[in-house]
Amino acid sequence: MTPETLRRSPLGHLADVLAAHSGSGERGVSLREIPFLTQLDLQLQSHGPAAQRIGRSLGAPLPTDPNTVAATGGLRVLWLGPEEWLVLGPDGSAPATAARLRAALEDEPGSVVDVSANRTTLELSGPAAREVLEKGCALDLHPRAFRPGRCAQTLVAKVNVVLHQVGPEPAYRLLVRGSFAQYLADWLLDAMEEYRHPRLTP
Repeated sequence: MTPETLRRSPLGHLADVLAAHSGSGERGVSLREIPFLTQLDLQLQSHGPAAQRIGRSLGAPLPTDPNTVAATGGLRVLWLGPEEWLVLGPDGSAPATAARLRAALEDEPGSVVDVSANRTTLELSGPAAREVLEKGCALDLHPRAFRPGRCAQTLVAKVNVVLHQVGPEPAYRLLVRGSFAQYLADWLLDAMEEYRHPRLTP
């Protein structure tokens, strides 16, 4: 057996349940797990030669406006703080991406830490996705305040998540610690329940 065959996602056992709760139409909403995304915590001074080198290596400057996201190639770079970012990429890309970032740091202060095993990712999408999320999130999620290219560290149903919007449908990704993933998935499924049925008309 290899490490790859032994991998288990926190919500792998719920795949059929999540698929069964997916809906369509004007009130549709779907929930799925995207396991094993590459997640690299990057810390360094936001203004300086290292940040410029890393921007060139990534193919886009590091985002410096609070709660914004830069997309480049298959990677997304989320602003977490004045000197901290989360670099997201496809499964299996962590070693090469981390090596590239560490090489760009050279001898300047900073760190690149692989935190991929720390969280799994839930994607909530569909016309009613925002309404579902608003049941447990205090952020203003109206498109005037939160739209594709925005991210935030926040609470959803009292669970700490990194939230970002990836599409105008809308589609939201919630990065959650594995130990809280089951609870959050159950909460979202319950919050989605009313949208599985047609709207009643008088």
